[in-house]
Amino acid sequence: MGSDGVTRERTGALTRRAFLVGVGAAGGAGAMYAAMGALGLAPEDQQKDYTPPSRSDFALSGRGAGSVVILGAGIAGLAAAYELGKGGYDCTILEARDRVGGRSLTLRGGDRLPELPGPHQEGATQEARFGEGVYFNAGPARIAQWMVTLDYCRELGVPIELFVNENSGAYVYNHGMKAPVRARTARADTYGYISELLAKATRTGALDRRLTAADKDRLLHFLSEFGDIGKRYVYTGSERRGFATYPGTGAGVPFDGPPALSEVLGYGLGRSIAFPFGFEQAMPMFQPVGGMDAIAVKLADTVGRDRIRTSVEVKKITNLPDGVEVEHTGGSARADFCIAALPPHVLARIPGNLDARVVAALRTPTPVSAGKIGLEYRRRWWETDERIYGGITETDLDIAHIWYPSYGFHGTRGLVVGYYNLDEDAEAYGRLTHAERQRRALTQGKKIHGEKYRSELLSSVSIAWHRQPFIEGAWVAWPSYEGAFTLLQRPAGRVYFAGDWLTHLIAWQAGALESARKVVTQLHQRVVKEG
Repeated sequence: MGSDGVTRERTGALTRRAFLVGVGAAGGAGAMYAAMGALGLAPEDQQKDYTPPSRSDFALSGRGAGSVVILGAGIAGLAAAYELGKGGYDCTILEARDRVGGRSLTLRGGDRLPELPGPHQEGATQEARFGEGVYFNAGPARIAQWMVTLDYCRELGVPIELFVNENSGAYVYNHGMKAPVRARTARADTYGYISELLAKATRTGALDRRLTAADKDRLLHFLSEFGDIGKRYVYTGSERRGFATYPGTGAGVPFDGPPALSEVLGYGLGRSIAFPFGFEQAMPMFQPVGGMDAIAVKLADTVGRDRIRTSVEVKKITNLPDGVEVEHTGGSARADFCIAALPPHVLARIPGNLDARVVAALRTPTPVSAGKIGLEYRRRWWETDERIYGGITETDLDIAHIWYPSYGFHGTRGLVVGYYNLDEDAEAYGRLTHAERQRRALTQGKKIHGEKYRSELLSSVSIAWHRQPFIEGAWVAWPSYEGAFTLLQRPAGRVYFAGDWLTHLIAWQAGALESARKVVTQLHQRVVKEG
């Protein structure tokens, strides 16, 4: 069988290969790909290494790239237009909101933030009054170093800087604690006591069935250093807990010894310790300089602002045999294809002739509620008074987290994210007016930082993502990555779907970018093949 395969390779297939090599040399990779499509050799699935469309891909077909109407100027929609533009596609983006970026929302002084009416409430509009250079990432705020988002920052020329996702100088505070505890202190005590307990179990023979004598020695050596429990294998505290007075010309004054084990276990550090171990959250992490919306702005500028129509609400989507028609508040748009990059629960409500199974699939994921508040202070007291430079304080209060800014160090003003909460807590805050959200957030944060947390506040803006017009949720949750999720990976006639909600990176810009690339590849392969 092997020799027969070689014979076929050297007769029929070799001629096609030589042809393709020649086409590639003359017209580039895009022309070679078009030739592969003409010969029926183009892969149906997306290539492992993404190759954007190229104008040369149509060299053999003698036709143009065609037109695409894109619904939504969030990251997925903008990226799809950007990538299709490389191949010469005529793209038009329709966006219901008055700005691009979707959930990639950064608020600055003068920006207005409307909200949908809530239960027994009218919709309200806040206006940010932040000072110059102060901004609030109301949506995504961090990028892991392995994400494709950084590749787009590089390609688009968006400068980046470190985002401090973990800071030992931040605090841990839970119900029942006497006072907030520095993260370094809480971790030192937790690691120390756990190491002591495990060392005791090892030395008393409780692990003999699992460990050899050599393994026991190695484990004890590890625990001695990991928990700082010394050769006696007893945790009594150490300088890892921090200092009441830092060393300088003198030796410094370390904190007193650790509290009892039961109190340390009450810190509930499991989640906060494990959080930065996750592949999505491990340092180093990054952010665009000047605000997360820098990526959306750069994409929009590169696509061309004349191709983006804002404040245009889609009213109907009609699949046609030779194209798609989209009716909207400004009229209608006709194109060869459509990429729907709207939240699925919003898209499901738009009338049209999509198959009932597709509409049911769009209704399957559940919107997730999330909320944030940006608190602007007249001075950066977390740096000057408490020596906290970036990072996150973890709590089990309804505010969940307090984020300290990773930009503007040693400036005058600064903005703290006073809560970033989810689900029931986010919905509870979302039912409040902004003034009530602020008041509750300050009451909770004061438990950690004292009266200055309230008295030095200058201004604030809060967001309840489930009350954002045309978005109505921070992200979505699927019951499974089968069935409806799989169905929407394929086009419905000439309508394609894109967004982070169609990836395993939901709630990340990287998910939106990966989805856009996948859809662009699918659409482009189809156009080249049909051409």
